[in-house]
Amino acid sequence: MAQSTQDMKDPQKRDELDERARKGETVIPGGTRGKSLEAQEYLAEGRRKGGLSTTDQSGEERAREEGIPLNPLEAQEKQG
Repeated sequence: MAQSTQDMKDPQKRDELDERARKGETVIPGGTRGKSLEAQEYLAEGRRKGGLSTTDQSGEERAREEGIPLNPLEAQEKQG
């Protein structure tokens, strides 16, 4: 199932893989449910990254910076 980098650059091979993907076959590891070769590549890339953040701050740091309470009880105390 895994394709070599050289195969992925060959337009004829890409067309063949795209046709197989459009028929429902997973042709890219991690590309499950993608309806085209491009969609499968996109899905696989997102799964490979696994939700990596594009910022160097943690969610906690960003929440504090924006004044968002991390503890739900703190939010209730401020409101009531």
